[in-house]
Amino acid sequence: MTNTSNIVVFSLSGFSATVNYRVTLFSLTLLCYCVILLVNVSLILTIILNRNLHEPMYICVCTLCINGLYGTAAFYPRFAFDLLSDIHVISYSGCLLQVFVIYSYATIDFSILALMAYDRYVAICRPLEYHTVMSVEKTAVFVSLSWLVPLCAEVLVISLASTLKLCGSRIQKLYCENWSIVKLACSTTTANNIIGLIIISFYCGHVLFIVYSYVWLVKSALKSKEGRRKFMRTCVPHLLCLLNVTAALLFDTMYSRYGSASMPQSLRNFMGIQFLMIPPILNPVIYGLILTKIRYRMTALCMMACQSFKLTCNL
Repeated sequence: MTNTSNIVVFSLSGFSATVNYRVTLFSLTLLCYCVILLVNVSLILTIILNRNLHEPMYICVCTLCINGLYGTAAFYPRFAFDLLSDIHVISYSGCLLQVFVIYSYATIDFSILALMAYDRYVAICRPLEYHTVMSVEKTAVFVSLSWLVPLCAEVLVISLASTLKLCGSRIQKLYCENWSIVKLACSTTTANNIIGLIIISFYCGHVLFIVYSYVWLVKSALKSKEGRRKFMRTCVPHLLCLLNVTAALLFDTMYSRYGSASMPQSLRNFMGIQFLMIPPILNPVIYGLILTKIRYRMTALCMMACQSFKLTCNL
């Protein structure tokens, strides 16, 4: 039996399928990460620089984009480096840090989406109370909780994982994952499994809360033409983002726990990383294209940037 103190590094066996395509994959990874940085930073700056967008819904959109940058920062730089490296290992502490950031990013996403569902519910179903219920101070508290609760949950998960005695150091993915570490344990993992199920159930509760909110939203929206217009304008992008994140995380969770070893490694790799690829790109694009205020402000910001660039070139 090997104690965790003897595990210095983990090997990432998922890279075995990337050897023949490393340059191509590196180029695509770099392009994907640049797109993620561009669309998320653009949306964040658009919201921060325009006081007209300092409203609860747009603050939540901004927070969602910040979380996208936070989560992908734990994966893409390391992944790009590993693609060009002949040795695919990560330190024990680095592995735990990567688990913490990536999975807190995923749970923070659900917390923010739940907050956005509540915001839309109050705006459409209780419009007269909206500015009282969703004041700036309360919005700040809600946003803080949407980060603090997931971070605390992941601290507990990492604390339990760090106490496990491990009998191996081979992780069959492209990055570190809590379930992959737990599967390497040769000591009891009962506490890890119970806490994991509690956290999964807690965030499944978020999904149920969002569904419940939207049942009331649809009922309220159908009563008037204005309600339907507001629902289509502000709720449809939220639903698209929810489906996007839920489908991505469902794929990853099902693959991690029940995936077959007979599946091609390249397919397993894609299923393991698509929640770090698709939501961070699609979420800001969906909100930037559908929400009129953001679209106009982003267009104006781009035009100002282009004019500044032309003036600089002329000088």
